[in-house]
Amino acid sequence: ARITGAESVTNWGTGSPLREFLHVDDMAAACLHLLEHYDGDSHVNVGTGTDVTIKDLAGLVAEAVGYEGRIEWDTTKPDGTPRKLMDVTKLADAGWTARIPLQDGLRTTVEWYREHQDGIRE
Repeated sequence: ARITGAESVTNWGTGSPLREFLHVDDMAAACLHLLEHYDGDSHVNVGTGTDVTIKDLAGLVAEAVGYEGRIEWDTTKPDGTPRKLMDVTKLADAGWTARIPLQDGLRTTVEWYREHQDGIRE
């Protein structure tokens, strides 16, 4: 939408559902940390333990890519599950927390994409 100059982008639902996002570098760091510091018998959820509304996410993505058009919501489409958030208690007890804030992760991902877009197949 930024590249084409679209006046608006339409997303499904109301934008109210909450989702958790984890940067891939944090995921890799968490896996390495758990290999060295966790020896339990049960699974460990890897996440940030924080969530954001889809509406706020859309605004953060628009900001990261430099899109200045309108973000609209098609409320005739479903929202999906109201909230998806990991319980990261075991992860925190093992001494690890995510380090890359969502806004920073979006910014660096967009920068990476722009630097490599010519080599990416569409």
